Amino acid sequence: MGVLSLWSLFRSPCAVKFSSFHKAICMADEVSISKHHMVNHLDIFSGKRFPRRLFSQFIGSYPILLYANPSFSAPMMDVQEPEIVRTLKLDSGVRIQEVLEGDGAEAHEGDLVEFNYVCRRSNGYFVHSTVDQFSGESTPVILPLKENQIIEGLKEVLVGMRVGGKRRALIPPSVGYINENLNPIPEEFGPRRSLLSHRNEPLIFEVQLLKVQ
Repeated sequence: MGVLSLWSLFRSPCAVKFSSFHKAICMADEVSISKHHMVNHLDIFSGKRFPRRLFSQFIGSYPILLYANPSFSAPMMDVQEPEIVRTLKLDSGVRIQEVLEGDGAEAHEGDLVEFNYVCRRSNGYFVHSTVDQFSGESTPVILPLKENQIIEGLKEVLVGMRVGGKRRALIPPSVGYINENLNPIPEEFGPRRSLLSHRNEPLIFEVQLLKVQ
């Protein structure tokens, strides 16, 4: 808004709707300013010298404009409530988040299951995945949900899942790779060494169940 339009808004009682208290203040200020013969419409903004008392009166009345006319006030931001993520904590210390609930067959202990997974460190650092991040091709693993065949923490994640479902879990080292014979573990030397080098820290597994046999 330009200088003249702002002054016109201040001068015109009809531009905004004030309460009777605000009207009285504005009218008193207007009379006080108009009676001074050295002040005209442009003197307030032109940089010319004018009485300090009049300037103080003008500044004192300016917040009324901000209050009366919402267009001068700061816009209100839409406040969105944060999404609540529910986490299930098991007695073993495993924490599970249900990302997508499947609608297929349910996995039970002892079943042979086929699944894809992504393994990361607790700080998000990538460790290993059965899905190629560039081509999108996957090499799912097939493992029995039995003791000494798969790490205990991952077995607890898969038991109760349905085909098509996805879960994310934080697995503590006490139910993770407590020995090098537990699966899932990559066959390639580099990824295998990388995974085992982090076996003494919590690991995050993102799992998608594909089939129950």
